Amino acid sequence: MPDIDPQLMAPLHGLAGGKVIPYLGPGVLDLAPCEVPAGQTALAGFLTSKTSVPFKLRGNLPGCAQYVENFKHRKTLTKLMVDAFSASTEPTVLHRYLAGLAACPMIVDVWYDRAAHMALASRSNWGQIQGVSRADHPGRWYRCLHADGAVADDDEPADWDTLLYKPLGSVMPEGNFAVSDSDFVEILTEIDIQTPIPPAVCERRSGRHFLFLGCRFNTQLDRIFARQIMKRSSTPHWAVLPQEPTRNELRFLNEQQIERIEMPLADFVSSLERFDPEEAVAPN
Repeated sequence: MPDIDPQLMAPLHGLAGGKVIPYLGPGVLDLAPCEVPAGQTALAGFLTSKTSVPFKLRGNLPGCAQYVENFKHRKTLTKLMVDAFSASTEPTVLHRYLAGLAACPMIVDVWYDRAAHMALASRSNWGQIQGVSRADHPGRWYRCLHADGAVADDDEPADWDTLLYKPLGSVMPEGNFAVSDSDFVEILTEIDIQTPIPPAVCERRSGRHFLFLGCRFNTQLDRIFARQIMKRSSTPHWAVLPQEPTRNELRFLNEQQIERIEMPLADFVSSLERFDPEEAVAPN
C-alpha cells in the first residue's frame, strides 16, 4: 500500500467499518468546480446581490436572511435560497467515495447543496432527514424523506441502511432551509436538550466517532451544531483542518477531543482513495 500518514489510519479504518461518521461542511465543494455558494460568506453575498440589505448585515448570513424574511416575506427568502442552489451540483470524489462505502450508517451534511443526495442515489434503502424552518413547518423540527423524495413517517429512518442528515435543510427535494436569525433562535432554544435532533441521529451516533471534512468552527453557530450533533458519541473525533485554527477553534477542538489533521482536504481524499483496509494494519 502507498505510504499513508499514520495519523490517518484510525479515521480511515473507522470510515471503512462504519464506526466513523463523516460530517461535511461547505468546504467539500471546493474539491471540484462549483456553481453554488460554497460557504456562508458566499451565500450572504448572493442574497445581497439579489435584494437590498443594510451594509452592516453584509457578510452575516443569518442577518441577511432575516432582513429578507422581515421586509420581503419568507417566501421570497425561500425562493432566493432555491435560486442560489438551483445549479446542478455534481458529487465530488469525496461524496462518491462515501456513498460507495459498504457500511455507511450516516452522513451529516451541514450545507444546502444537493451533492450528497445525488451521490447516494446509487445506494439502495437510504433516506434523509432535513432540518426545517418552523416558519414553514409550524411545530416541526425536521422532515423525514425517502430517497425518491416522498415523505416518510418519523419512525421509518430506523430501517434505512444509510441516513443522510441535513440539519440546516437542503434544496433537494423540497427546498427546506433553516437560515435566518429567527430560525436559529428557535433551534438554539431547544438544542441543548436535544429536541431538534432526530431520534435516528441520536441512535446512529452512539458508540461512533465523527470526522469533520470541509468544516470550520470559527462561529459560535458552527460550534454549537457540531457539539450538539456529536453529543453522547464516542471520542476521539478528527477534523481535516489545514488552516491555522483561531483561538476559539482551538479551544473547541480541545474541549471536544477532536484531533486536528493538518493537511489540505484534497490530500486527505487522495489518501482515502489509496487506502485499502484489508492491507492496512488496524490501529490498536
